[in-house]
Amino acid sequence: MSDCIFCKIIEGKIPSTKIFENAHVIGFKDLRPQAAIHQLFIHKRHSNDINELSKNDPTQLVDLFEAMRLYSEEEGLTKDGFRVVTNLGPNAGQTVFHTHFHLLAGEPLGHFGS
Repeated sequence: MSDCIFCKIIEGKIPSTKIFENAHVIGFKDLRPQAAIHQLFIHKRHSNDINELSKNDPTQLVDLFEAMRLYSEEEGLTKDGFRVVTNLGPNAGQTVFHTHFHLLAGEPLGHFGS
């Protein structure tokens, strides 16, 4: 998508600090971290949000969660734990309309849900 900032990162038109990349997924540091470790994971094929992705190509979810598993194990994050979050729509805080997952770790995170 021509105006999508994440697509431009995938194409190398906008720099990022990549922390993971394979044939389907890239992970990079969030520019405004909300935790000691705050990475974003995106699929290289564009979708606007998690509902569109899961409806049109649910195999992308496997690609994304496998990438986060590999990264978290390699970085030793599974010992103390981490959080994975996605937002859908402006009221949920989505500001970039390319499906992405936030991986947060590296410090105790506030209680969220059960």
